[in-house]
Amino acid sequence: MAGSTIDHLISVTVFLGAILLFISLFNQTLQTAILYQRHRNLATKCSDLLDNMLLSPGIPSDWGKSNCTPTGFGLQDPEFTQYRLSPFSLMRLQSLIGEPVYYPKTGLYYSNITMGFGNFLLMPYTKAINYSMAARLLGINGTYGFQLTITPIITLSISEVQPEDPLKIAINVTGSGFPLANAAVSYYFLTVSLSGAGPYPAYTTTNGTVYTDDKGSVLLEFSEIDDDEISYAFIAYAHISGLVGVGYHQRVTSDKQYVIPFIDDLATGRVLIAHSYDVHYFGPPEAEISYNATFVLMTEDFTLREIPLGADKIGKVNYGEKWSYKNVTIPTYNPGILVITYRKSAVEGGVVMMPWGISAMAFPVVFGEDPFGKEWVATDIRQVIVNNVAYQAKLALWSLEGYQVIG
Repeated sequence: MAGSTIDHLISVTVFLGAILLFISLFNQTLQTAILYQRHRNLATKCSDLLDNMLLSPGIPSDWGKSNCTPTGFGLQDPEFTQYRLSPFSLMRLQSLIGEPVYYPKTGLYYSNITMGFGNFLLMPYTKAINYSMAARLLGINGTYGFQLTITPIITLSISEVQPEDPLKIAINVTGSGFPLANAAVSYYFLTVSLSGAGPYPAYTTTNGTVYTDDKGSVLLEFSEIDDDEISYAFIAYAHISGLVGVGYHQRVTSDKQYVIPFIDDLATGRVLIAHSYDVHYFGPPEAEISYNATFVLMTEDFTLREIPLGADKIGKVNYGEKWSYKNVTIPTYNPGILVITYRKSAVEGGVVMMPWGISAMAFPVVFGEDPFGKEWVATDIRQVIVNNVAYQAKLALWSLEGYQVIG
């Protein structure tokens, strides 16, 4: 009798253990199914949200070309349909690429996209669209986090392989991991003259078109450059089968005292020209910097055409003065490049450039928060055009709930 009772108790214990094990396994399976459904919904939300960003110009539709705060977030170029984005709306997004820059003369911080020395895009925070505002306008504030990355598809790698007699510049054109053979490369070559007559730097320009070889490369020679102390700027546009990419390269002889362009007013096209020592001071001696600005835009045949800037195109800036900056007004909303030659002395100077419209120099855009360390991140991509330049738009999206399977 006692033996059968013990057997019964053991059987009941084993049965209860089996039920508990089954419930635990079933609970895990159920949680995994729920988690899978949430991840699937997140992927769908990511795709829908990316299309909402890229297929709507926002409200108002021209907010990228003004100083207003949008009431609806969208990046589509209002003059086009499909996946064509506004280069000026992209320019207003607060960048994650560079550290913010503080300019004491205006008392403002600037969103910073600097692609190597002399290639600046500095937008005041007061006119930039930040992440929290965009999330609120998209209706996902407190629910989802995101990062939007827009990068050029075609890459032009430009390097100086011989500095003088003649200057030789090598160009390599690549797509998504492969060279672009037989691509047309239209270039704009600007040479700076520091020792000529007058206090302001002069410049000469040359345009031309060449074609890449089977390896996507081409070598250019400029016999007029007979001194490795001559400053220049080289801008190239590669185009093939409807795809366009941009590359650039500069050589300067003064990389501490120079001019820095700050965007001041989008609605009027006003750009401040500041002395670099008012932003980054490297110590004495301090010198007055003279400058000569020009604006170039790409035409339909992929050549760069100069647009007059008026009397303000030349000037001088001094370090430390109360009103040490000057300004120049860009007279058009056609995307282009503000090219500023500067002179410290008869042998020290150079050239800096600023895109007017993000695509003019194929600057990338990184906007939002860092997805690193998130539990689950959904991504989706689109191929887009920004003023004829080919980009890839990628959205990373994650839930702020932080759900996971509990064992």
